[in-house]
Amino acid sequence: MIIAIFAEKINDSTLKNNIPISKLLSWLWRNFKGARKQSLLTTFIGIADVACQMLWVLACKQAIEIATGEADGSLLSTGIFIGTLMLIEITSRICNRWIKNILGVKATNRLRLELFSRLLRSEWLYLQKLHTGDIINRLEGDVSRISALITETIPSVIIVIVQFIASFVLLFSLSPMLASIVVVILPICLFISRIYVRRMRSFNRDIRQSDSRIQAVLQESLQHKALIMALEQNESTAGELSELQENLHNQVRRKTKFSLQAYTFTQIGFAGGYLTAFLWGVSGLARNSITFGAMSAFLQLVGLIQRPTIELSQYIPNIIAALTATERLKELEDIPEERQGERIILGKGTGVRFSNVEFFYDDSKEPIFKNFNFDFSPGSSTAIVGETGAGKTTLIRLMVALIRPNSGEITIYNDGKQHSSSPATRGNFVYIPQGNSLVSGTIRDNLLMGNPDATDEMLHEALHTACADFVLSLPQGIDTPVAEQGSGLSEGQAQRIAVARSILRPGSILILDEITSALDEETEKELLHRLTSQESGKTLIFVTHRPAVMQYCTQVLKISNVL
Repeated sequence: MIIAIFAEKINDSTLKNNIPISKLLSWLWRNFKGARKQSLLTTFIGIADVACQMLWVLACKQAIEIATGEADGSLLSTGIFIGTLMLIEITSRICNRWIKNILGVKATNRLRLELFSRLLRSEWLYLQKLHTGDIINRLEGDVSRISALITETIPSVIIVIVQFIASFVLLFSLSPMLASIVVVILPICLFISRIYVRRMRSFNRDIRQSDSRIQAVLQESLQHKALIMALEQNESTAGELSELQENLHNQVRRKTKFSLQAYTFTQIGFAGGYLTAFLWGVSGLARNSITFGAMSAFLQLVGLIQRPTIELSQYIPNIIAALTATERLKELEDIPEERQGERIILGKGTGVRFSNVEFFYDDSKEPIFKNFNFDFSPGSSTAIVGETGAGKTTLIRLMVALIRPNSGEITIYNDGKQHSSSPATRGNFVYIPQGNSLVSGTIRDNLLMGNPDATDEMLHEALHTACADFVLSLPQGIDTPVAEQGSGLSEGQAQRIAVARSILRPGSILILDEITSALDEETEKELLHRLTSQESGKTLIFVTHRPAVMQYCTQVLKISNVL
């Protein structure tokens, strides 16, 4: 049941409509500026390799004819020339492998960084509609597929097309009739490929969506493993994950079956072409109309004509998978960005005023706030209380401009200066969310997130204010490692370290969401006393259910279901 809920969220976030290929190609061209030179270099080296292959065919034909006495020339010189061509081909392939493996990583990293940075600037409400597991799956798997398309697949497609044309021209110069017979299969292959591309795009889209659902389930199950164990859902969770994986297996099986059918048909056609060339050559030898060298050239060229077509059929699934990945990444890029502007910091003595604010979520029939007015005056201490679901968290999101009111105004003000709440004013706030908000690293790493320039003295002072002096008595002190989500510390210890981190941040409005929920009564009183007495000049906003917190506040805001 738990995994079913996770999977449903993923399913709701998947792509609903195909995006025109022209728009996808435009997106790829725009987002891979840095990889264009690499692609051109790979293509140039590949075309040089094709030229070597054509010269190789002619040189082999010449060597055979010299050996059989059908042509004059030096076998030694021809052998040296063939050896030189071999060295050039080996060198070009080494260069291509270097470019793909080294420069390809740079292209992948560049695109992933750009998309990740954009997501960090995206509007929170839109981003919440996508599951984090799905986003990670896109940033990892989809970015890699697209990078491979630009740096490997597209150059390879151009190269095999050049190889096809060069091989056909050379074969045509030797035998126009044989070249025409071998190539007549091409229009049939092109017609079949249209059906193949359409079906494969659908297969790949379904598989990528299933991958995302599995990624999300794995991530959330591991994050909430304590909950799953407590509810005794181990077997059920594993079973439901198995169902998702079985679905993915069936999708891959259907895709593979269709792909093999197309491959079989193509191979039969190509085998027929090669057999035709062989019989044509044998017939020519029987009539003494061609040489052994010419027959050797025929067979090599037929292979060089058919191999590009085979390779193109192999590249098609990669191209389709990359276009599907492009759809998914373009969806991320289409998430609206927050309105950017120059950062506005007002300093100490800053307040927040709500004036006739109305807000409702898109899927809500009733407003969360209606004609809401309240003033969190500079230097005040306010306790926000109310029933679960009344809108306390929404109020915080409005303050820090994660969401915008449908009407009314939220103002940040100080000494006659006032600005509408926006991402530019977010630096005036310090927000400590409910629950464990520590990240993996050391305690020092977590504290420096509040102020990267803080000295050890500042760190110790913040820990003392937050009643987190216990950190200094740990064997490694503030350099004690912290596992994911603060594992290794108690909930109360993690809360106090998070408070110390917030104290280091220069913002003058502290929003503390249930920061004493895991503290004993004595520690709670001491923490509240230190915050209200030592953080003078700052505006304190407590979201709480604890009566003890209200005793330290100058005002109380009670939120009902609709204000």
